[in-house]
Amino acid sequence: MGTDAFHDFEQAGWETAASAYDHRFGELTSQSIGPLLDAAGAAPGTRLLDVACGPGYVAAAAARRGASVIGVDFASAMVDLASRQHSELEFQVGDAEKLDFVNDSFDAVVMNFGMLHLANPEAAIAEAFRVLRPGGRYAFTVWDAPNRAVAFGIILDSVQLHGTMDVPLPPGPPFFRFSDSEESTRTLAGAGFMRPQRLQVPQVWKIESGEELLKTFQTAAVRTAALLRAQTPAALNKIREEVTARVEAFRRDGSVELPMPSVLTSAVRPR
Repeated sequence: MGTDAFHDFEQAGWETAASAYDHRFGELTSQSIGPLLDAAGAAPGTRLLDVACGPGYVAAAAARRGASVIGVDFASAMVDLASRQHSELEFQVGDAEKLDFVNDSFDAVVMNFGMLHLANPEAAIAEAFRVLRPGGRYAFTVWDAPNRAVAFGIILDSVQLHGTMDVPLPPGPPFFRFSDSEESTRTLAGAGFMRPQRLQVPQVWKIESGEELLKTFQTAAVRTAALLRAQTPAALNKIREEVTARVEAFRRDGSVELPMPSVLTSAVRPR
């Protein structure tokens, strides 16, 4: 029951946050796409599935490489957005944990930051294994730990200092679970994958201010947005002040640049 509740919570959240995500996170999350497609071996003729496709950034980039692409997302608002922005590509509503494709359908399966929002990541990894042909490649990205992906560190530290982390959210997997290479390797091996590889992808988030950072997490996220909504008005004001002060430490020549590395994990389905 808890797993279903978290699944429904995330799905409903992305139905309302799709446009804001595109506007506020797009430039940042797109920085992982090149390495992600390299790890998946995306090339002319590759049949590639983009799971949790969001606004379609990865699918479009794979198509530019000559791959044959399908994108799926469990939020219909994301699928509609991707279809409008990339009308030449195929997108459909689909659940990472129950893919509607037959066995051995794809040469590559990728997921860019979608793993963080799944109620049952093991099921999604098993599904990726199932729909891959033998020898096919799987690759996914997540955020690095919050001490390195500093926007998360700033927000979460500020909530811990001035608010509460004990809020009534559906229980879900740890957000930074797959930032740990050992955990990723263990889980992939358990699903049958071989030759796991891990790569940290350097990324920089250019923003205007701490106020913009806070607004981004309030409008273009799901779990963190719910955490912020649950704070009292007084606590939220203190959180805003803390976030603003911490962000200013990263201002250089009038611009704020926050280190936001991702962790890219890839593996191969045995032949």
